[in-house]
Amino acid sequence: MARPRLIVVSGPAGSGKTTLAHALARRIGCPAISRDEIKEGMVHAAPPGFAAAPGDPLTLRTLPAFFGVLRLLLGAGVTTVAEAAFQDHVWRPNLLPLLEIAEPRIVQCTVPPDVALARRRRRTAEQPTRRAHADGHVPASFRRLALDAPSVWVDTTDGYVPALEEIAAFAGG
Repeated sequence: MARPRLIVVSGPAGSGKTTLAHALARRIGCPAISRDEIKEGMVHAAPPGFAAAPGDPLTLRTLPAFFGVLRLLLGAGVTTVAEAAFQDHVWRPNLLPLLEIAEPRIVQCTVPPDVALARRRRRTAEQPTRRAHADGHVPASFRRLALDAPSVWVDTTDGYVPALEEIAAFAGG
C-alpha cells in the first residue's frame, strides 16, 4: 500500500500559510490541519486572564495535539496538509517520526517583510481568535524547515507564484 502524503506548508508569520494550506487541501481533496486553528480552539477553555506569550502553557499543549492529529490521520492513510511556521529547530523532532508513515512534500511560503507585517496587523485587528497568539512577538530570524524532501517555494504576495494548480500537482502528484 502506498503511504499517504504529508504536505507541510511552512513560512514566517504573515506569509500566507493558512490561506494557501486550505486552498491546497480543497484542490487536492484532503484535510488541512492548522496549528494556529487548534490553538485558537483551545483558547476557549483557557483560564480567565490568559495572555499569549512565547512558550505560554497553551502553546505547549498545542504542539502534542497538533502532531497527535497528524499521526492519527496519516496512520489511517489520509493524505494531509499540515500548516504551521515549522521553524526547523522547533519542529524537526516532531516531524521526523511522521516521515516513517508518510511521503513528505514541503511548501515554503515567502513574502516581503512589509507585506507580512501588514497581514499580521490586519488579522490581529479583524480576528478575535488571534488572542490565542503572541502576534506582537515575531522572531528576529526565521529558520526554515530543512528536511531531505521535495520542496517548492511559493511567493504569496499577490496570489500564488507558482499557481495553485502547479503547487497541487507538486504536492499531490
